[in-house]
Amino acid sequence: MALTQRLEFRQSQSLVMTPQLMQAIKLLQLSNLDLTTFVEEELERNPLLERASDEAPVGEAPAEAAQFGDSEDAGNHESGGYGEDGGAAEGFEPGQEEWLSRDLGTRAEIEQTLDTGLDNVFSEEPAEAAARKAQDAAPSVYTEWGGGASGDEDYNLEAFVAAEVTLADHLAEQLSVAFTAPAQRMIGQYLIDLVDEAGYLPADLGQAAERLGASQRDVEDVLAVLQKFDPPGVCARSLSECLAIQLRELDRYDPAMQALVEHLDLLAKRDIAALRKVCGVDDEDIADMIGEIRRLNPKPGMKFGSARLQTMVPDVYVRPGPDGGWHVELNSDTLPRVLVNQTYYSELSKKIGKDGDKSYFSDCLQNATWLLRALDQRARTILKVATEIVRQQDGFFTHGVAHLRPLNLKAVADAIQMHESTVSRVTANKYMATNRGTFELKYFFTASIASADGGEAHSAEAVRHHIKQLIDAEDPSAILSDDTIVERLRASGIDIARRTVAKYREAMRIPSSVQRRRDKQSALGNVLSTALPDRSRNPEPA
Repeated sequence: MALTQRLEFRQSQSLVMTPQLMQAIKLLQLSNLDLTTFVEEELERNPLLERASDEAPVGEAPAEAAQFGDSEDAGNHESGGYGEDGGAAEGFEPGQEEWLSRDLGTRAEIEQTLDTGLDNVFSEEPAEAAARKAQDAAPSVYTEWGGGASGDEDYNLEAFVAAEVTLADHLAEQLSVAFTAPAQRMIGQYLIDLVDEAGYLPADLGQAAERLGASQRDVEDVLAVLQKFDPPGVCARSLSECLAIQLRELDRYDPAMQALVEHLDLLAKRDIAALRKVCGVDDEDIADMIGEIRRLNPKPGMKFGSARLQTMVPDVYVRPGPDGGWHVELNSDTLPRVLVNQTYYSELSKKIGKDGDKSYFSDCLQNATWLLRALDQRARTILKVATEIVRQQDGFFTHGVAHLRPLNLKAVADAIQMHESTVSRVTANKYMATNRGTFELKYFFTASIASADGGEAHSAEAVRHHIKQLIDAEDPSAILSDDTIVERLRASGIDIARRTVAKYREAMRIPSSVQRRRDKQSALGNVLSTALPDRSRNPEPA
């Protein structure tokens, strides 16, 4: 076979991931907080991007500026339910927007309202507040010299707010007083840095001595001092050690209490008979000891400031409509309002002479325009996916979680003619505010469980809800086992295995039937002992 050379032309299609396309895909999966951070970085990087002003003069529009967030297409995301085209119907009845678009006022008005409400609760003025008010009213040297007063415009109340004291700061202050040797302070500071927000140290401190170049005895000595710091129970390595430290502080760590602390697993199982045997006490003493354990603080570090939690802001609002449907709209407060100043670009292009500068500003204009298009496309895609989810899960919004239907990404993607990966990115880190609470968009995608009678499949979330209802309604004298729950679910038309019931029950942190029987018998015994009269003091007449 001879080898020859020839030219061939082939035509094929391929997807090229341009930087702009990668940016658009990235924006889809960002949460509203991450999106705001990303846009702020772009505003600092791109001189042609500007933040849209909410207080623009009436009748005056930005000069040749393309704005996202206030346009008719992207800004007005009010959807009147879901029609055949999946689009948004327009028009609201008067007063319906107050449910979601209620204006809380400015920060000063909110603080004034809160102060007024607190005055109604605390009618008497505390002594410290009265003394502070008298001190502020009295003339001071700082005021006389014109340094400023509470009536000045430069007066900042936040400058007088005390910083939040963390657990590490509180322990470090005590460390500086407890030790004078530099080596002990170094060991103590190293251990304090290992304390978590609950006040616990890792169970294994074997590497501490090796990293610090100290002996294990030195680390143990410093740890013994740290465990005497405030709050009581801090720097413990386990729950038993934390409770033991607090009991020693109260001078209640006797041998019986020590045995109880060392067998907390029996207390968790409500095995009172085994606890009595281990501690060597009677019923009355074991009840008093358990009461003392419950009054202790298992997480002493939580009373101090910890990491601030970000408030969850919904991306989509769903509210009932007048025609029995549902209105779906985007949260306009989370949409970044930016614009491209093309007038500024036109002026610069006339004055710039260097090719490098022209290329730079051309790239800035292209990136800014593409960012606005990506933001607009993101808003449209989120609204489209949310509208289809509401259409698919109409029973949930009308009747509750028991009517949640099994749903997957492919069903939504096929309905709106998008790819499954796009729907997956849109539903990541997005929240929907509904009449039944605020849920993540992924909450509405649940697995399917077959029906026992061959009918329509059931949602896994609805089955979990059904299991929880059965357990909550069970009789304390007839606790439902997993097998009994399976039988009742099959009688309701749900075909489910026993291991699946156990998995759902453990996911909801519901104990087993044996543990629930002990808990409810213990609770019933406490109620009966409180309700029944004391026969030893008032015996019945013969």
